Amino acid sequence: MPKIKVLPGHVLCPQGAEIEAEEGKSILDNLLDHDIDVEHACEKQAACTTCHVIVRKGFDSLEPAEEKEEDMLDKAWGLEANSRLSCQAKVADEDLAVELPKYTINYEREGGAKK
Repeated sequence: MPKIKVLPGHVLCPQGAEIEAEEGKSILDNLLDHDIDVEHACEKQAACTTCHVIVRKGFDSLEPAEEKEEDMLDKAWGLEANSRLSCQAKVADEDLAVELPKYTINYEREGGAKK
């Protein structure tokens, strides 16, 4: 069974974590199943970038991103060549290491104006 290692540093997982992942399930769903509450404002429809992760290990084991995901990733804060929307990237048979970016485009999460 593959593992997902969440690198330390993000407020959602400051100490980092290593979880057993289920193949064929998205990175996001695997993280949520292990109480790592990654944002997903569009309800996993690849219509936002709040679940953006940077895959530091195992990137090549993932299926290539579809055009819709690529278009959304262009709007992600801190985009890198190995960035993915965690709601779209399905875990394969290889271990992954992911970094949760410091910011998202979700204005409220970043401490935006209060209503």
